[in-house]
Amino acid sequence: MDVISADASIRAKTMSRTETVTVYGFPVSTYVNIVRLVLSEKGVPFTFVDLEPRMGTPSHLALHPFNRVPILDHDGFVLYETAAIVSYIDETFDGPRLQPDDVRERARMNQWIGSLNSYYYPYMAFHLGHERLVYPNLGIAPDEKVVAVALPKIANGLDVMERALEHGRKYLIAERPTLADFFMLPTMTTLSLTPEGQSMLSQKPRIGAWRAAMEALPSVIAVRIMVAPHIGKPVEHARNWIVDHRPKY
Repeated sequence: MDVISADASIRAKTMSRTETVTVYGFPVSTYVNIVRLVLSEKGVPFTFVDLEPRMGTPSHLALHPFNRVPILDHDGFVLYETAAIVSYIDETFDGPRLQPDDVRERARMNQWIGSLNSYYYPYMAFHLGHERLVYPNLGIAPDEKVVAVALPKIANGLDVMERALEHGRKYLIAERPTLADFFMLPTMTTLSLTPEGQSMLSQKPRIGAWRAAMEALPSVIAVRIMVAPHIGKPVEHARNWIVDHRPKY
């Protein structure tokens, strides 16, 4: 288990000593790390439980009946689905507000979150990331057809994001990070670990500036420290993904 430091800078003021927050998942999961980033940014101490050895077992399915991660347990209140989890965290705990008050800015934030789920994560992480990073670590050859289909989709997504960051905007929505930024960051990190992603990102200076601003946040630094020991290690349960995750082209 990884436990966030009890440093006062990342402690939620409203939590009593008897309250507990637990995140279940596996360490390199994109969506698990969205939740860990949001908890860290809000200043909520939490315990992380690695489900890697139990993925797909009855104890995992009792937490998430659709065989996915993450799962949040806040003092016995168990919740799955990342968007639901992070909205709950933002609305339950003190710390910086991560959803804009302005209705149009909030709509833009949700547009980015929907875009991440539909257009960015599937091609950058689920397709390219799996073929270049996850499967080779398991001794499974990448499917170059999957990569070839993903690359133009990724290029379009990067073009859209680069345009959205024009006029020196520091973050996606406002002058402070919102849930949209924390949703986007882990997927962009995965992309940056692939040769194709490095090449494409090198041509996107505004995205580069956004990534630098995000990566300087103490919450992001804290979560990267948690994830670092697991980078490059095999995700054993991913052997099944070539059957139920890998697209057929």
